[in-house]
Amino acid sequence: MTDRRLSNRMAQALPAEVAAPRYDRGAITPGIVHLGVGAFHRAHQAAYIDECLAAGETDWGISGVSLRSAETRDALAPQDGLYTLAVRGSGGEKLHVIGSIGSLLVAPEDPEAVLAVLADPRTRIVTLTITEKAYLRAAGGGLDAAHADIVHDLANPRTPKTAHGFLTEALARRRGAGTPPFTVLCCDNLPANGATLHRLLIEFATLRDASASSAGNAGMADHIASHVAFPSSMVDRIVPATTDADRARIAGELGIEDAWPVMTEPFRQWVIEDDFPMGRPTWEKFGVTMVGDVAPFEDMKLRLLNGAHSGIAYLGLLCGHATVDSAFADPAIRRFVDALWQEAITTLPDDAGLDPSAYTAELAERFSNTALAHRTAQIANDGSQKLPQRIIASAVECLEAGTELVHLTLVVAAWIAACAARGKTLPEGHFTDPLDAPMTALLDQQLPANETVTAVFDMAGFARDHAERQTLIELVAVHLVHLRRDGPTLAFAALGIEAEGQ
Repeated sequence: MTDRRLSNRMAQALPAEVAAPRYDRGAITPGIVHLGVGAFHRAHQAAYIDECLAAGETDWGISGVSLRSAETRDALAPQDGLYTLAVRGSGGEKLHVIGSIGSLLVAPEDPEAVLAVLADPRTRIVTLTITEKAYLRAAGGGLDAAHADIVHDLANPRTPKTAHGFLTEALARRRGAGTPPFTVLCCDNLPANGATLHRLLIEFATLRDASASSAGNAGMADHIASHVAFPSSMVDRIVPATTDADRARIAGELGIEDAWPVMTEPFRQWVIEDDFPMGRPTWEKFGVTMVGDVAPFEDMKLRLLNGAHSGIAYLGLLCGHATVDSAFADPAIRRFVDALWQEAITTLPDDAGLDPSAYTAELAERFSNTALAHRTAQIANDGSQKLPQRIIASAVECLEAGTELVHLTLVVAAWIAACAARGKTLPEGHFTDPLDAPMTALLDQQLPANETVTAVFDMAGFARDHAERQTLIELVAVHLVHLRRDGPTLAFAALGIEAEGQ
């Protein structure tokens, strides 16, 4: 069926109602390298860049890099990098074939090719969506210098495995060649993501500078600290996993096959700190908000959207809901989310031009989108990496301010309970976490709730060294007692929320 596969040639035969690139893809110059070519990038940054290219800004094509799997490359290379973005709302679905990704590399197969494109003078921006866990932070937030991949990259700087290793080696090569450094734009859900990645890369480069294997490239830590821009950004678009049913439906609408279409919602948002010494696309023409400080927008999104998503995911799984819209339609979970938002809103600045009421009203509409089928199990992945910025940060600020936080702490307890439910009331491996091995060993001991929560906090580094850490542990433990005794029903009742069917 390869002759009926989406490609440059077959794109000319698409139905008129399907939007497709109207620009000459052969005339595009690659100006951006993206690390982590997953579904979110293809629904978000790549879609914005597609609009830039269509408007004539032809020197900002994307060279995509997968740091681990060849899956995306294998799906898209036969399609000349083209794929379908299906925007699904309650009013229907619109299809748009995206052409902004010009090439795809798989780092483990050919790290030298990745370094070459990063060192290419045409590359002026490197963007990242590698997920929170790929930043390889230790429990205290610094670089996990003992991680096997970090150890490898320090010993083998010319054949790196991590984003840290690739970025540092490429910047060293550019410095050696007299090529100005690219701008590094983090698009992952990390607090102050640009500053965080900047700090982690300086930590990595400091270790590398001290390593004999990097002889001739000393001083990279100072170079990165002084000469490389790391603007922060905030990204927002819900992107559920693509299913075989999605592929079949899209193929029927296109009249040709697409191995990996991407599903998404109509809403999208991108807020970026405007710090690009090597230039940038005129993103503001296409709906991107360019600001001097992204922090307030980032906090609102992390604490209201992502925090609610985590609560919906873990409580939804415990209540038997497979999708976000199903869970959010559960009256008890909906009331819980409304109360969670009120707790988190108290931690947001009131002088930054934010409108949390309008934002949460929009979130409620997005969570109710029945066409999206966003799986709770997908959102549940990597809780130990996500909860610090989504929930723990808000909870700590509530404690410091003396405001209520009982709904925030239930999210943490629900995460622990959902982890414990895998292989019992939930399927084995229903969702995953970097701490799965020690978490499973701990939860199998069935220790009292307070001991369990304390051990989890130690393991994940939650609220480490904070004066109110023990108070937070005790609040989470109370919820865990309720969840263990009678599931979400008792946990909701303790908050004055009547569970569905009561």
